[in-house]
Formats: sequence, structure tokens, C-alpha cells
Amino acid sequence: MSRLPDPSVPRELLSGVVERVTFHNPDSGFCVLRVKARGPRDLLTVVGHVPSITPGESIQASGVWITDKTHGRQFKAEYLTAVAPTSLEGIERYLASGLVKGIGPHFAKQLVAAFGEDVFEVIETTPARLRDVPGIGGVRAARITEGWQTQRTVREIMVFLHAHGVSTSRAVRIFKTYGADAIALLKENPYRLARDIRGIGFVSADRIAARLGIEKTAAIRLRAGIGYALTSAFDDGHCGLPRAELLERATALLEAPRDDIEDALEHELRGTDIVADMVDGEPCVFLAALHRAERAIATRLRAMAMGTAPWGAIDAERALTWVEERLSMTLAVQQREALRLATRSRLLVVTGGPGVGKTTLMQAILKVLTAKRVRPVLCAPTGRAAKRLGESTGLDARTIHRLLEVDPRTGQFRRDEQRPLECDLVVCDETSMVDVSLMHSLVRAVPAHAALILVGDADQLPSVGPGQVLADTIASGVVPVVRLTEVFRQAAESRIIQAAHRVNAGEMPDLRNAEAQASDFYFVESDDPDDAARKLIQIVAERIPARFGLDPRKDVQVLCPMNRGGLGARALNVALQARLNPPRDLRVERFGHSYGVGDKVMQIENDYDKEVYNGDLGLVSAIDPDQQEMAIDFDGRTVVYDFGELDEIVLAYATTIHKAQGSEYPAVVIPVSTQHYTMLQRNLIYTGLTRGKRLVVLVGQAKALAIAVKGHASKRRWSKLKEWLASPP
Repeated sequence: MSRLPDPSVPRELLSGVVERVTFHNPDSGFCVLRVKARGPRDLLTVVGHVPSITPGESIQASGVWITDKTHGRQFKAEYLTAVAPTSLEGIERYLASGLVKGIGPHFAKQLVAAFGEDVFEVIETTPARLRDVPGIGGVRAARITEGWQTQRTVREIMVFLHAHGVSTSRAVRIFKTYGADAIALLKENPYRLARDIRGIGFVSADRIAARLGIEKTAAIRLRAGIGYALTSAFDDGHCGLPRAELLERATALLEAPRDDIEDALEHELRGTDIVADMVDGEPCVFLAALHRAERAIATRLRAMAMGTAPWGAIDAERALTWVEERLSMTLAVQQREALRLATRSRLLVVTGGPGVGKTTLMQAILKVLTAKRVRPVLCAPTGRAAKRLGESTGLDARTIHRLLEVDPRTGQFRRDEQRPLECDLVVCDETSMVDVSLMHSLVRAVPAHAALILVGDADQLPSVGPGQVLADTIASGVVPVVRLTEVFRQAAESRIIQAAHRVNAGEMPDLRNAEAQASDFYFVESDDPDDAARKLIQIVAERIPARFGLDPRKDVQVLCPMNRGGLGARALNVALQARLNPPRDLRVERFGHSYGVGDKVMQIENDYDKEVYNGDLGLVSAIDPDQQEMAIDFDGRTVVYDFGELDEIVLAYATTIHKAQGSEYPAVVIPVSTQHYTMLQRNLIYTGLTRGKRLVVLVGQAKALAIAVKGHASKRRWSKLKEWLASPP
């Protein structure tokens, strides 16, 4: 431990040039610097907090000297500020750091040689002179000028945010959202940060507001707090909240008088953003957009359910005989009945667990309908699910976003009622993943005459986004539903499928490890989380590749019940990265993560411009420090990210089971521990088990697995779709 500063010790002043940034956390500003101070020849260690820091910058600090037990003597700065360097050496190091896009070590040397100490002024006031430097043409000169201007503005924003006690790691995204007027806009209404910038919540925005003098009972604060309390419920899958619960959440968040909060809620309800309604007799408050979306879904699905199929009458018995001959198979009793229902239904839900023949049934239905010249379109919520659907049916399948032709500039879909899809049938797979907003967009684009088939496993986790569309549609009793339950013999031989069905039925799977080489399901006992983590890493890095010949990065996916904890996705990502792709010289550190070429990463938000979506997996293929860009290979397609956009991705050696919905992997390794107690639910483990195609390994405690298997009751999601389907709005 380091010795804390003694208040009685007088503070010293220190100034020097940063030679190396040993560590810098952009979220907190904490840094460890190696500094060449005036006077001493040896480099000094300085620790403190600063919004951003770059080698070559000069620092001025005030603090005390301490002796750290591990790291020795260091200067603990209580005040630390950085300024642009003035020496030629410092200027070159500063420019070579990659701070300004378009300048790397080579051009830093060239620029300093050409302009000396005036280089900053040249970039700032006469950027045309940059083209006098060999190798710098018009394009690079423009890039350097833009990068310099952006960096200066970003730095001002970062200093502003840091001064108001919030994270500075979002500065680039704030600048991209608000532009050069960012500070003025934030001073006018700091609560817009919580609404507009992912990663900055109400608490951070509220901290800025307090420092700007906004009172705790100010109307702008109370209304923002109510909005935040309601929208934060979306993370739990709610479309709205009971009025009493919303007020309770808002009161705890705002720490303001309840009467003032109720007045603010009434004021908000008179506007257009939120709306009051009843659900099962309970007064609720909904976000207006989601309320309208659920109502529109219900109206559209009811109309389809009562409508006539666009292909006319089909002799189901003749169709059954014909399709069985064409597919060279005999359909099971449930499948035959399902096909009969499909031939006469304009809306149909097909549900069931693994190995029950959903894929075969869909092959048969599509074979019959395409023979009748029905024009189908196939879609799924994720790229992996769409690819799997296309491979199993032999037809083109796309993500819902691509099918609906998302506009990358606005995020809106080009396909809707005015420009519907050109088809007679829409098939949507993995519908349990589809939230209210996306389903609303999909049903809007289904042509007025067309049919819709929704396929999915209703026992899996519901969508990450708000609502539970598939479950509510089935529970309404209004829509024709085919529930396949018979497990086919070949599938029944898989221990993965056996385990999944036992878990779904509330029974413990057989955890005895089979001796046979061909077994596809294993349980590795470990009661200690540290020991379980060590075993898990060994299984991923050594045992699975040796026994099954699978690539530990491309073929093996660790799926965790949650992000936090020693057996959570965050900690395991760091450990697996160190084992599977150890740090090299060429790396980039942004937003709390470090990336190198070969790292496995996941996109965590929809980026319509890049055409990569939440949950897409890729491998880092290149890093360019001069251009401040990182290239990622997504299934053979290279996508380039600016360093400032890297908060859109995370390491993905391990991820949560929620994030893996709709995907399948050759091998899945799942830690199960009582430290995940709050997340141990039956549908969570069931969903994780059904992600593995060839191999599933559970690592941890049988006790934790038993808790999950018994944990059938999941928290209620507040939505109104089922009610509106059952009783027309």
C-alpha cells in the first residue's frame, strides 16, 4: 500500500514533459506518468487525474512525494494540468502519439523539421502550408486540419465535463452528437446527455446540472428524472410501469418531495411523450411510442388472424403426400397437423424446443407454398440466425433490418405501409428475440394481402428490448399456434438436447460425464469461483481444441449469466484475452478495453451506417495508429472503426447469455455459480444450453444449477399487447 499524503506536509510544485503514459483511465482520468522534470536526469513517476494526456505534453502539478510499497517513490499530484509542448522534442512526441488523425511518427518528424516550434500555428492558421511537406497532399492536409480542430474542441468538452465531475471517455461521441455547440447546449439543458448519449445516465447529467445551479425541485430536473425512471425500465423489458412504481422509482432517484414529483408527472402526461393506461386493472404509465407500437401490432395481428390466406384453397392431404415424397421423409403427427393448419392460415405461430422439428416443418411448409407460386421472404433478428435460416431452407434470408431497408442516416426503415415488402408471405425466425419496436416495424411492412409465420421458442429468454411479443401473442389465445413437443430420435441422442429439455421441464440434467468420446455435454465441478475460472480458461484454451479440434477463438464461446463477478463476462474476457491473444506492441486502448490484432469482439449497438448490429461477432484484423482506425472482420466483411467509435464494441471471448440469443456456436462453455444468484433462472440456463451445436460444457456448482432449474418464476414484464390482442383496442 502507498503511504497517504500527510496534511501537515507542505505541497510542492512540479513541472516537466511527459515521456510515457504508463496508464490512463479515460473514465476516471486517473493516470500514471513517467515525466522528465526540470533538473533531475532520471524520469519521475507522477500519479494523478487529468482528462486526457499525451506523450510530449508539458505538465504542471501540485502535490506531495510518497513512497509506494510496490512501485517506490512517486509524486502524488492533487492538481495536475497538461499544456501543449514547447520544445521540438516534445512537439514531435506529441504529434507522433496519434492524437491527431493523419499524423503518425513519420509525419510528426517531417512536420517538426519543416516548421519547428511554429507547427501548431501552421496547422491552426495556415493549413495550406502543410502541403509543402513531402508526402502530404491535399487529402492528408485536410485530414490533419480536421483532426486538429476536432481534437481541440473535444479537449475543451473533456475539460468541461471533467470539471463537472463526469466521465470524459464519452467526449468524442458528445462532440459527434452536438458538434461545436456541445458546451452551450449542455449548459442550456444538461439532462439531454442522459437522453442522447449512451453511457451517460441521469446521475451524471444531474451532477452537471447541480454545478450549473439547477435546483433539486426545478421542473426541468423533475421531468427529466421521471423520463429517466421510465426509460430505464426498458432495460428490464418493460414497455411501461405501474404509476405507483414509477413514482417510487422517481422519488428515490430525485430525492425531492413526492407532491412535486406527482405534479411533474401530471405535467408530463399532458404532453405527447408519455401516456396513462390500465393493464390488468392497474394504472400504468407508458412511453407513448411503445404504447402506440403495441396497439398497432395487436390491430395488425388480429386482422391477419381473421383474414384469408392469399394462396387460396390447398388440398392439405395431397400436399402432405407430395411434400413427403419431395423431401424423402415422413412427417411426424404434430408436423402433419401443423402443415394442415399452415395451408389455411394467414397468421401462424410455430413454437417448440430444440430437436422437435421446427426446421423440417418450415422446409415442408415453404416447399408446398412455393410450389403454389407463393413469394416468400425470410428474416431473423440477427445475422447468424438469418444465415442459419437460409441454409436450412435453401432460400434467401436476411436480418429484419436489411429486409426492411434501414436508412443508415436516420435509423428509420424505408419499408412500411406506403412501401410494403414485395411478397405473399413473411417468415420470421427466432421471434422470441424481437422486441415491440422491431415487430411494429415488421408488421407495418407486411403487404395488406400477405401472410405471416412467426417461428421461435417461447421458453427462451424474451427480447433484450421492451416487450415479450412472442409470449404475449401465444398467451392471447387469438392467434393459431403450433406447439411442437415430440423430440426426434436422432436429436434425442444428443445429451445437449436431453439436458435442455430436462432444464425446461424443471428437472436437473444428468451431470454424470459420459466416457464416450462422442459425448456433447459435460459438467466440470468447482465450488470455488477462482478455481472455476482457472478450469474454464484451461477448457477453452487447451482441452476443447485438443479433444475436439475446435479453434478456441472462432469456435468456442463462453456464455455467462451476467457481466459482473469473477465468473462474469468482463473478468473472463480479460483472462481469456491474456491467454488466447497476449498483448503485443500494436494495441489500442479505449473506453476501458485494450484491443490487438486477432482479438474477438462484439458489436453492442446497431450501427446502420456500417451495417453491423447488436450481437455481431468479429475479429480485429488491423490497427492503424496514424489514421486512428481499427479494422474488424465480420464473417469475411471488413468494417473500419475510428478509435473514437470503439465504445460500440467490447471483447467477446465471453459474453452474456442474453447477448447470445439467436446465435449458435460449435462449442459453448457456461459458468454456473451462486455468485450469479440474482440471474439464475430456468429460461436463462435453457437458452444458454440451446446455443451449443456440437458441445456444451458447464463449469461450476451443481447447487447453482439447481437454483436456476427451480427458478421458473421470472419477473413480470409490463406490456399491454396480450390484453389488446384478446380484446380489440
